[in-house]
Formats: sequence, structure tokens, C-alpha cells
Amino acid sequence: MKKLTFAVIVGNRGFFPDALAKQGRKDILDVLKKLGHNTVALSMQNTKYGAVETFDDAKKCAALFAANASKIDGVIVTLPNFGDEKGVAETVKRSGLNVPVLIQAEPDTAGAMTIKDRRDSFCGKISVCNNLRQAGIPFTLTTSHTVSVNSASFAKDLDDFASICRIVRGLANARFGAIGARTGAFNTVRFSEKILEMSGISVETIDLSEILGRVGRLSDGDKAVKKKLADIRSYVATRLVPEDCLLKMAKFGFVIDRWIAENDLDGTAIQCWTALEEFFGVVPCTLMSMMSESLLPSACEVDITGLLAMRILQLASGGPSALLDWNNNYGDDPDKCVLFHCSNLPKSFFRSAKMDYQEIIAGAVGKENTYGTIVGRIASGPATFCRTATDDTAGIMTAYVGQGAFTDDKLDTFGGYGVMQIPNLQTLMHYICKMGFEHHVAVNVCRKAGAIAEALDTYLDWEVYHHE
Repeated sequence: MKKLTFAVIVGNRGFFPDALAKQGRKDILDVLKKLGHNTVALSMQNTKYGAVETFDDAKKCAALFAANASKIDGVIVTLPNFGDEKGVAETVKRSGLNVPVLIQAEPDTAGAMTIKDRRDSFCGKISVCNNLRQAGIPFTLTTSHTVSVNSASFAKDLDDFASICRIVRGLANARFGAIGARTGAFNTVRFSEKILEMSGISVETIDLSEILGRVGRLSDGDKAVKKKLADIRSYVATRLVPEDCLLKMAKFGFVIDRWIAENDLDGTAIQCWTALEEFFGVVPCTLMSMMSESLLPSACEVDITGLLAMRILQLASGGPSALLDWNNNYGDDPDKCVLFHCSNLPKSFFRSAKMDYQEIIAGAVGKENTYGTIVGRIASGPATFCRTATDDTAGIMTAYVGQGAFTDDKLDTFGGYGVMQIPNLQTLMHYICKMGFEHHVAVNVCRKAGAIAEALDTYLDWEVYHHE
């Protein structure tokens, strides 16, 4: 994942031990460097110990941040002692930064509570948060009210905060491509482009006929087509697939790749059911799997808000996302269900995978027209699920997010599939149905539900249900 750059504010209060601020600055910068992040912070020469205490300190720090605004992903406020709450708030406000803010307070030690060594950061953090709230500046808290920057707990907090920062920055001016019209039978994936646009997310559209027209201009021997064909063969086992179908996929994939590059897109959603099968003779699933695996997520059935959830999960974890159906109950277990698609999952989701034909639609259009799926069982392990939607009645963005785990429970079926266990699954299903969410859900092999909920709720002001 890309290194992040954090602006660091070291809080100080004159009548508390200055040495704590000096050591605190060194500790936070050392930790961030060790974890692979870049920093922007006052030097020891700019202010006393490079900390912010006075209004003049705040102005210096704000100017430094403003000069580096383009590369700053988030702000970390560290309080080695009580800290000056006005100085912290003034710095953030005057910097003009519109990025996530994390507040950390260093804990006191029970055996070191004299006037020479007590911190009072426990109390100071409350005052800093009070001032930030008065200024209308959103912020994120560490799991524990006070936590050492050298602790495992803070490392986890920082990892989640980095996810929050990646989501907020990654959704700013995001661009998605809608290839083809929404399939007529899928009212469930309708959405509002205008509501997305108000959240800074743009949708570029292209008719499926334009894509197929460009495909038709390519010769079988085209150098770019041969390269794409080689990429497909190296990605997944194709021995069950006729050569002419693979060639069609290579041409279709090359045209999409070029359109993505020309429009600087962050992901795509593609019309499939049943136009591609009837009029072109393949399914795009493996091509979509390849894009998602390479962190250019691709959703089926022109599900743009499903694609958005895939993108959010990807930003949180740094790994690929899949789009699946909430598809079946699993026996009588109230906390297990079957997630399924036909499928276009990234190959890293599977125990093992191969290219095959789409068994559901083959009965309608013929097996020979449905090659191109990537199928297998999803490997067991932790997972985070997410769904976003445009609530057109209220004019807002909505979402739900939670965590579960793929299991090894016995299941004999086809496509891309897995059994997921989710605590209080029935409560989640009631919420999904009552709120009118779609049947698709995005999934990622990670545990990032808390960070995602924080990013969407605190910083993007979306309506979010965090299933815990």
C-alpha cells in the first residue's frame, strides 16, 4: 500500500513538564517512521521542542501544514502532557486541512504522579476534543482514552486510522465507469448519479454497443489482443474453454482496459445478463476478476453503488474486493448463510479456481455462449462486508458494514461460493430488508468494519449502520 503522510501536532502546556513534550515528539515520530509513514511536523528549532503551546506556535504549525497540504493524508494530535487545547484547535482550523484527525493522549504511570512527572493527558484530551467540536472539526479517538504510542494497541489504532484516511482521500473525486445499461430485471441496483456527485463521486457511462463496436474493429492477430490473451491464460486455468471464446474475451478486455485508462477510472460496473451472452457469446467474469484482483474493482449488473462498496473495502484493506449475493440460508444455523456469484470474484478469494461456463444462464442462451466465469470455493478466514446505496427519497448516502468469517462448512454447489458466519445475522437481514438495501454485498478479506464506519459516518456524513 502507498505510504501515508501524517501532519503531527505535539501538544504542550507550559506549567507541565516540558521534557514530556520533547520525548513525546520523538516517540511519535519514531513510531510513524517505523511503521512506514511519512510526517510533517514542526522542527525543534521552529518552537520549543517542536510543540504547539501558544497562538504563535499554532500559526507556525498551521502555515507548515498548509504549505504541504497536497501530500497530507491525516492529522495526528499527540498529547504527552495536558496540551494546549486552543493551540491544537487553532492549528487545525488555520491550516485549512480537510482530512481525518486522530487524538492520542499518553497515559500517566501510577508511580510517577508528582509535579515533576505527571502528564494529566487524560484530562487534556477532553479539553482538546471539546475545542475541536466547538470549531466544527471532526476527529477520531483511540480505542482507549489514554494509550502509549509505543503500544500494540496504538499500532492497531494507527492502522485503522490509516484506513480511514485512505477511504476519505480515495473517495474524493472518485470516478466509476458504467458499461452498458442496467439490466431490465434488476431494479434493485438502481441509483442516483446526482447523490453520488454530491459526495464527489462521478459516473462515466458508455453504451455496450460502443464497446462491442470497438471490439469488432480488432483483428485476431492484433499485438495488444495477443498480450491480453496471454494475461488471461496466465491468470487462471483455461483448458475447459474453447479458443474462440478466449479470443473474444481478450478483445473485450483490451477495449475495456483502454477505456478505463482514457477516462482515469477507479473501477467499472458492466452489463452482462443477457446481452453479452446473446450477442457476443461470452461472459465478462474472468476479465472482471482480473480487474478486481489488480485493484480496479469491477461489479456486475451495472451495480455502481455495489462497486462503491468494493472500492471502500479495498481502500480500507489494501487488498481486492468481491461482489456477492446474499444468496441462501445454511441449514438451520441462524448465524450462517451462503454467499454466491456466478462468478467474477478475484482469484485470491478462492482455495483454487478455474475458468468455466455460467451454469445458470446456459439453459437460456446455450453453454457455448457462457464461457468466462471464474469458479471455486472461497477460502476460510475473516471478512468484512459492506454495502452502500443512494437513498433517493431522503437525498443522502447510506451504508451498512460489519464483520464475519468464511467457514469450512460442507457445501456442494457451483459458481463462486462460500459459507459465512455472522453474529446476529438475523438482525442484519431484518435491517437490510427494512431499509430496502440491494441483494448484492461487497466483501473483503480483512477486519476493517470499525474504520469504514468511522470514515463514512464521521468524515463523509453518510448514514451508516455498523453491525456489531
